[in-house]
Amino acid sequence: MKIRCIHATLGLFCILIYNTLASCTKDNLLNQNPTNILLNDQVWSDPNLAFSVLGDLYNRVPEYQELEQYWNFADFDEAFPSNYGDYWRVQHQDYDYNWWNYWDYGYVRDINLFIQKCRESNLPNTDKSRFLAEAQFLRANVYFELVKRMGGVPLLLDTMEYNFSGDASYLQHPRAKESEVYDFIINELDSASQGLPNDPSIKSRATWGAALAMKCRAALFAGSIAKHGLTTPEVSLPGGEVGIPASMANKYYRIALTTAEELINSGEYSLYMKHPEDLSTNFADLFLDKNNNPEVIWVKDYKLKYRTTQFTVQNQPHSLTEEGAVSGFLNPSLNLVQSYEKLDNTFDTFATKDPNTGQYILYDNINDIFKGRDARLAGTVILPGSQFKGRTVDIWAGYITPDGTIISGSSFGQQKVLPGETNPSQVVGFDGPIDGLEHGTQTGFYIRKYLDPTPSAGQIGTGSDVWWIRYRYGEVLLNAAEASYELGILDSAAYFLNQIRARAGFKIPLKASDITFDRIVHERKVELAFEGHELWDMKRWRIAHIVWNGENVPLTDKPWKADEPSTRIFGLWPYKIYDPGKPDDGKWIFKKVIPSVVNQAHRFRLGNYYSQIDPNVLANNPKLIQNPNQ
Repeated sequence: MKIRCIHATLGLFCILIYNTLASCTKDNLLNQNPTNILLNDQVWSDPNLAFSVLGDLYNRVPEYQELEQYWNFADFDEAFPSNYGDYWRVQHQDYDYNWWNYWDYGYVRDINLFIQKCRESNLPNTDKSRFLAEAQFLRANVYFELVKRMGGVPLLLDTMEYNFSGDASYLQHPRAKESEVYDFIINELDSASQGLPNDPSIKSRATWGAALAMKCRAALFAGSIAKHGLTTPEVSLPGGEVGIPASMANKYYRIALTTAEELINSGEYSLYMKHPEDLSTNFADLFLDKNNNPEVIWVKDYKLKYRTTQFTVQNQPHSLTEEGAVSGFLNPSLNLVQSYEKLDNTFDTFATKDPNTGQYILYDNINDIFKGRDARLAGTVILPGSQFKGRTVDIWAGYITPDGTIISGSSFGQQKVLPGETNPSQVVGFDGPIDGLEHGTQTGFYIRKYLDPTPSAGQIGTGSDVWWIRYRYGEVLLNAAEASYELGILDSAAYFLNQIRARAGFKIPLKASDITFDRIVHERKVELAFEGHELWDMKRWRIAHIVWNGENVPLTDKPWKADEPSTRIFGLWPYKIYDPGKPDDGKWIFKKVIPSVVNQAHRFRLGNYYSQIDPNVLANNPKLIQNPNQ
């Protein structure tokens, strides 16, 4: 094993080689230690050097949707991509069978090699024990990533050295059963948790809490596939490489619930509640606050001047850009926004027209239509009339006259002369929405979750050090609720959900009789939006092909229903009434729209439940079989 010295330049290396050749005999030259690599003995005798190898393994943890790949959040129905180069994401129908393919056995081998070398090393026992546990945690994580994308995969736990005999068949392994991979993940995390520190202040390295949180999620996934896979019998293989027997569902649900309860009862983590006076700000700050954050369990961290993200640069409101460069790439959809229920525990879409007269409903203030909703809405999404960085975000689509004439513009904040006036006035928001104009909202919304309000965080050269949260306590409560529901323990499910909902401002607790599958799905949708859960949840529940069915369906009026089709992105545009001297002048109406570049309805096919194994991988290993329905 070797580590390249990142500070050595090619020129310096050449000078060192020249000087060595000029001053050494042939014999002593060959006995010189290399200056640009570290040898095994050096690495495995020094905890700091061994940790640097482990750090590289942490840096290679696979992700699909995250801060540095924000565009993938526009792949389904959470958001619209307001960037010309990403319009194709709303202009395709079928998802490719290899869309979320992952098959990185080079990374697996490096983890196995680390474990092997660490076990053989003379490192201090304390360091060795923790390093080995962390490597096991990372190995469990990569197999979790593999199985949720690919189904059952070969379980390789050693480094598999080639013997140069010309016959590589002994290196070929068949796919394990999907259930066997989940069992391995669960057992590996059990083992890892024994050597990991139980220290909730540690966020970017594996801990006891992180191991339990991952075990809980993995077990819930396995239980869901076992139970809900009954609805899609075609999504299976006869050898069990894809699909888990329904008889195993309760076993996995019990593991998920027991593990969640162990973590919950430990008292090591709790819901973030530093701003009870403003629950929307409290929810937004949960993702920004690195100071004794009790909810965060495991993160991908960032640090100014070392490693930062451009998420805020790319997604900040257009009027608040700090360099006038890029902005507003990710626009939350009305599909998502209308899913946040009212604080009286009822669901309703946003009222734009009177159902009896068909006339637009008038609102005195631009934000009145959003009042009385789940606090997580304004903590996740920047709404028209919202404040960000101490300024009101300027979202409005134009003026509308009593006869229905729209007066708007084609550029941010454009001015025109209004009827009856002589001087130009602003006729559209500096933040949009303007149809087809990239880098501003085209749905009427901007994302707030993970958006950094720190001065200079929106500058390209500075960026943001807001972390990406992989596991948090709120999800553990949702996992516990879902596992309880699936096991028929409805009062327990209500208990866990009510903790989440109280933080969102709900005063009326749910009863056991209120807990349904629709309720479980809904709570995850609104709590975990833009956290990378939507695809995997829809897959494990086997409703992805129902929700993304490829049909040009209208915006649902049943946002509480788990399997309601949602194939296109909708927006909600506010217009200001222009009727000088009349009572309604300056009031607001809203229109539900589809951005014009959205010209296809997403279709998730049965063959998308498991990503396609690359044909080259199959050609190199005849013991592998392809996933079904492709």
